[in-house]
Formats: sequence, structure tokens, C-alpha cells
Amino acid sequence: MPYVQVDDLRIHYEMEGNGAPLILLHGMGNNSLSWRKQIEELKEDYTVIAWDAPGYGKSSDPSKELTQFKDFAIILKSFLDRLNMQEIYLLGHSMGAATAIDFVHLYPNVVKSVILADATRGSAALDDDENERKLQNRLSSIETLPPREHAIQRVQHLLSPHASEEVRSQATNIMSQVRPSGYRSVAYSLYHADQMDLYPLISVPTLIICGEEDKVTPVSESQIIHEGIPKSEFVTIPRTGHLCYQEDPATFNSHVIHFLQKCNTDGTYKKELKT
Repeated sequence: MPYVQVDDLRIHYEMEGNGAPLILLHGMGNNSLSWRKQIEELKEDYTVIAWDAPGYGKSSDPSKELTQFKDFAIILKSFLDRLNMQEIYLLGHSMGAATAIDFVHLYPNVVKSVILADATRGSAALDDDENERKLQNRLSSIETLPPREHAIQRVQHLLSPHASEEVRSQATNIMSQVRPSGYRSVAYSLYHADQMDLYPLISVPTLIICGEEDKVTPVSESQIIHEGIPKSEFVTIPRTGHLCYQEDPATFNSHVIHFLQKCNTDGTYKKELKT
């Protein structure tokens, strides 16, 4: 069971495959287990590494709660340094996408290309009252609800009506493992998140993916991010919600593979010519 020590944190990760490093960053209600279908397919061409963010999965809790996504990004950089990963492809889902955006901004020479799935704009998408309400609701739910009840309530918003029972069961089981320390850290990070000024600064090739029926971070949010990032492409996955990579892994993986194949090993990008 692989771990990396980053200061006072013990970071757990899954790693399989051979090839260029592809780093997977999970969302607020997930952990590295949620990427099972991606690891199974993408490991054929990449060294796929899925971490458990601080306070999630088998990683330890931070001694002090994190409050900014750049805090996660700085820890991620130390984690990658321990693994001697100098150039990477980066894929983040939801809050993992927010972490990826801060990471690209802080360490542009490390990332060859980035994929943002069902990305969140955090506070930038809300007025002050709504932002405060969401923060208090998140803090209250993780402190007062039993883990499984919390998971059941959230999963119904994370999946589309078309999700299979297997996917629903898996998503519920994984979210039942969420702990207060990690969840609170992300809640505060979302509360403070406004990355609108960072989007135009992202210079690496970027793919934005969104479930067509995402009710948490809808297509309109991804569209705004797409319009803000110069070298970005945008695709949607029909009949899927916020957890599109779990609901339709075949289509999701296909988009990821197609995009990465268009990225040269030196990080340049080949746009397909339209005839």
C-alpha cells in the first residue's frame, strides 16, 4: 500500500501502468477508489497516479484544516517531488479541478496539459449570501449527519437519473468514507475560491469535460471556464451528471485518451483541422 510523507501528512495513492505520469485528483465526495475505471484503461499508456487528498481516503488528516485550493496544490507539488515526477498530465474532477487550476498557475512548467472535469468556480458563481449558506450547509451536514445518510443525500444530486444501481452503490459507499477534516477543508476552500483571474493565464492545452445533466456544476459553469482559458476545448457527456467519469467511463476515457494523444511529449498541442 503506497504512501508518501509530506511534512506531517501521510499521503496515500494508487499507481499503475507505464508511460508518462497522469495524475488524477478526486472531488469533494470521493477518493482514489472512484477512479477505478480510469486506472484500468489508462494504465495501458500512462503511469496513472490517483491520490487521496489530505483528509480523504487512506491519507492522514491535516493538523490544521486547509482553507484554499492553493494549499492542496502546494501539498500536491511536494507529493510529486517525493515521487520524482517532474512533468505530468493532470486530470482533476470538481474540487480536484480547482486544485489543478491553482497547480497549473503555481507550477506551469510541471504540467504538459490539464483536464478539468465538472469543474467548479466556487464563490465566483455565487452571491455572498448563497456562498455563506452553502458553506454553513456543508459544515453542518458533515458534522451532524451519519456518514451513510450524508452520502445518500448527496449522491442523489451527484448522479443523473440514468445512473446504474452499481454506480449508485459505489458512489454511496465511497462518499460514506468522507471524514470531517477533509470535507471541511474543501468547504472552506470552495468558500474562498475565485479563480476567474487565473483562467486567462493558463497556457497549457486544456480539455474541459462536463456531464450534460450535471446539477452541481452545470454545463453553463464549464462553458464560462472554457471561454476563460485560451487553449481549451470543451466536450459534454450525454446522460450523465456530476460524476460523469463514473457513470460513463468508456466515453469519459475516450475523450481523455483522444485529447492526450493530440498533445506532443513536449507539451505542444496539435489542433485537428476541420475540413
